[in-house]
Amino acid sequence: MAHTNNDSEILPEDFSDSSADNALLEPKQDRLGYAPFAKHLADSICQMNFPEGFVIAVYGASGFGKSTLLNFLTYYLQQKPESEQPIIVPFNPWLFSGGEDITRRFIGQLQAVLSQFKAVPKGILGRITNLAKAVSEIPIPYAQASKALVKLFDDKEKETSDLKEEVEDTLEKQHPRIVVTIDDIDRLSAEEISQLFYLIKSIPNFTNVVYLLVFDQEVVIKTLADTQPLPGKIYLNQIVQASFELPLPDKTSLRKLLFEKLNGILADAPRPLLNQNRWGNVYLQGIDHFITNPRDITRLTNLLTVTYPAVKDEVNPVDFIAIESLRAFRPMIYDIIRKNPKFFAGNVDGKGSLIPTLDEIKDFHDSWVTKFEDDEDKEPVKRLLLQLFPKLEAVWHNTYSPAQDESIWSKQLRICSLDIFPNYFCLVLTQDEFSDAEIKAIFAVAKDAKALGENLVELAHQKRSDGTTQVRVFLERLEDYPEKEIPTDCIPSIVKALFDVGDQLLPPEDEPQGMFDFANDIRIQRLISRLLRRIDEQARFETLKEAMSNGNALSIIVREVAALGQEQGKYGAEESIPAEEWLQSVEHLKELEGIALKRLRDGAGQNSLLQTPKLSENLHYWQSWAGQEEVKQWVEKIIEDDEGLVNFLENVLPKDFSEDGSNETQKTGYKLDLSWLEPYLEPSAIVERISSLGETSQLTEDRKNAIAQFIQEYEMQQQGQGSDQARI
Repeated sequence: MAHTNNDSEILPEDFSDSSADNALLEPKQDRLGYAPFAKHLADSICQMNFPEGFVIAVYGASGFGKSTLLNFLTYYLQQKPESEQPIIVPFNPWLFSGGEDITRRFIGQLQAVLSQFKAVPKGILGRITNLAKAVSEIPIPYAQASKALVKLFDDKEKETSDLKEEVEDTLEKQHPRIVVTIDDIDRLSAEEISQLFYLIKSIPNFTNVVYLLVFDQEVVIKTLADTQPLPGKIYLNQIVQASFELPLPDKTSLRKLLFEKLNGILADAPRPLLNQNRWGNVYLQGIDHFITNPRDITRLTNLLTVTYPAVKDEVNPVDFIAIESLRAFRPMIYDIIRKNPKFFAGNVDGKGSLIPTLDEIKDFHDSWVTKFEDDEDKEPVKRLLLQLFPKLEAVWHNTYSPAQDESIWSKQLRICSLDIFPNYFCLVLTQDEFSDAEIKAIFAVAKDAKALGENLVELAHQKRSDGTTQVRVFLERLEDYPEKEIPTDCIPSIVKALFDVGDQLLPPEDEPQGMFDFANDIRIQRLISRLLRRIDEQARFETLKEAMSNGNALSIIVREVAALGQEQGKYGAEESIPAEEWLQSVEHLKELEGIALKRLRDGAGQNSLLQTPKLSENLHYWQSWAGQEEVKQWVEKIIEDDEGLVNFLENVLPKDFSEDGSNETQKTGYKLDLSWLEPYLEPSAIVERISSLGETSQLTEDRKNAIAQFIQEYEMQQQGQGSDQARI
């Protein structure tokens, strides 16, 4: 064995295990058959004869265990008899990529390691010291360091030649072989790779020095393509004297390695839930497709190490491994599942009594399957989903599970149980933005107005990190969504859905924040306008007439009719647009105004108008179409009793939400201009009633805020201090 000055076997720096994937260290850990190759290569390195320095390369794709092979090789070199054991200089240039100069670090590492060994001739150490000194004097930019080395040797060519002969004579007699191992070259930039290769060829190639390089050949060739005049392989052949291809690990070895890791992670999994037959089906039908190299195994098992312990008593281990595999390797599919539980979990029947219906489920799955990016993945993914979600048997095979199976799924903690389904997604950071795939998934049922409406209402109930809802994001994303992605024959059903559930898509949380923000009713109106412009005027009218006559979204109906009128210069519009650009003719607009007025009167008679969002706007347009007296009579009737008065005041005042920093909750505020109320009631006539009601402890906090806002604004008006939409 080569001895250091202090007989220590510890190297000053150990860069041999730099991989984030934790490469294996010893051959006894080998599960991929790399150890025999590493041993034979180690034997060859120690026994081979060569006239000068020698460069060996091992090529392998990312994730296939190059660093592990290098560690095994190092292990076998260190096990050699003392007389054969080389000095190993490990170097990983990637650790300094983009920062400290690679040449400086390499010379420093070479000097640090060799100075530890007594057997290294003083001539070599002196020469390395001179190199280190020369490099240290080279100014920035670092990229010029390796070129300066060449000049250094050129300037002292005779001195170098004499020293080289002297050193080589010494090496042949007493110096152990030096093996420089260099990993992660494929992670470097083109400039850094060129610098490293230039360095290897520039330093005098003393006898008994072997460079062992491991990297992905294709990646390096591609990286150097724009910087080297020679073709990549020819260039590498000028650097590398012997090369080997790392063999692809076989499936059997990969499975064995994965299963050993899973045994450790899921050691505490409830045994009754680990059905071997089912695990075999789930793994071989789907998961196995994604495991192609050791890095895939590391990726999946690292994920499970974090996610499984927190839910181990709440999920089926087989299902959990499967769904986490999708999270790791096909995150788009994972997100589709997570956000659409009713289309995957639960049961289905052929009678159409369940929601969503079988036809809706089929349309949904056909939509995302047809857009599948990788055809090679399509069948394995479908097979895996069939193992996880029996509901999909009805979609793709027209077979149905018995209703009683749902209770069994729940007991087995299966992901296909709607009750258990959420347990599988506890460690998911909610993403506020909508992808195109998610929009397509929602529009998969666009021909069914009822199903589409249910999807939209569900989005309105999903809160984002900023306190607003997912439906706002969805509507905003549609501003840039390609029109061609929405079939023309779906337009009537989409419009119908918006006029049916649109008022449920106007939560107070999505009200405009400041002067320049938009409310959801404007976003909906713009969407309707865009869709209608794709069909002819008569079809627009028929679509609007049917949707407005039968829909339940009174505020959206009123907003749309007002927007159509503003196109023609009505309702306070500063100017009209050219008549050829109107969505509706004058005659058709008049008929739609009549429908909107009828719907307002119906809502007033059925006491549903009071609960509509945008109540003040609805009253304004009601007054425009029927006159002030009709609206005033309705308001007077509503506020006859105290309960009606508080309801009216709370609903007619526009709300806005702000974050309460003290407890991270939302606080409801109200904006008020008394001029909004004056067409319908005299504020002075109700102020005393309102003041006494404000002292009632039975009122909700929101109602108390509304009353306080009214009183504050009224008092300011009486003092001649009127406010510009005061808010509390």
